[in-house]
Amino acid sequence: MAEMIEAQHLVYRYPPEIGADGKPGAPNPPTLRDVSLTIRKGSFTAVLGHNGSGKSTFAKHINAILLPEEGTMRVDGMDTADESCLFAIRQKAGMVFQNPDNQIVATIVEEDVAFAPENLGVEPKEIRRRVDEALKAVGMYEYRNHAPSQLSGGQKQRVAIAGVIAMQPDCIVLDEPTAMLDPKGRQEVMETIRRLNREQGITIVLITHYMEEAAEADRVVVIDSGEVVMDDTPPKVFSQVEKMKALGLDVPQVTELAWELNQAGFAVSPEIITEEECLAALRALLSRASCAE
Repeated sequence: MAEMIEAQHLVYRYPPEIGADGKPGAPNPPTLRDVSLTIRKGSFTAVLGHNGSGKSTFAKHINAILLPEEGTMRVDGMDTADESCLFAIRQKAGMVFQNPDNQIVATIVEEDVAFAPENLGVEPKEIRRRVDEALKAVGMYEYRNHAPSQLSGGQKQRVAIAGVIAMQPDCIVLDEPTAMLDPKGRQEVMETIRRLNREQGITIVLITHYMEEAAEADRVVVIDSGEVVMDDTPPKVFSQVEKMKALGLDVPQVTELAWELNQAGFAVSPEIITEEECLAALRALLSRASCAE
């Protein structure tokens, strides 16, 4: 499987603030410090980190919103610092942000989804096909003639995702797409993300602070103070409860329950990350207890 994203020794610091005298202040410390990370095509990677850790800064490098101060970022082999590749990179890797209202530009759902393909110069018949397919992919086809203002937060975010899908990207980067949504909206968006990854093979990079969302990924990368400090499968990462807490992060509730049971002397797998796994473990514990009696 080829690499979709290749970050090599990535360093980035935000420009200093301009003071009242019009002069720049002291240089900021690096937000990313020597980050090297590869993400394979067709994978689903979750990136975690507390506020200010650098996870969103990393995401913006994938779409060339930000460019490295040092090191390189390549998307499907294209260097984001090469201006001649910018158009192709943004077609290859679409970006979905936290607030869908910042991405929705039209007054009708299908017109909003058609906006990007129109700007890419796609022919009208092809735009029609892409819009219909994108809306069906996110379960919003029946709302194609609605005004976005009539939609719920989760529905708006799915429309924003459809707008990215209509550009036919091979990779979608989602920067905390469920942060402003209620539980139902979060579930709708996560179901859409999983379906796009599993059924269409789209590479997913999900920036999130919801541990249950990260548990659904193939891989979890934890960034702290601009450095990659953990990188493994969800069970391997989340089983390190004490380390995660030391980084200011939580773990899925069922993983913490398993950890607490182990602390209390009950033998339970520390790599439980789903409710189903937790239920099976609890049943096994009760069964052993009954046999012991």
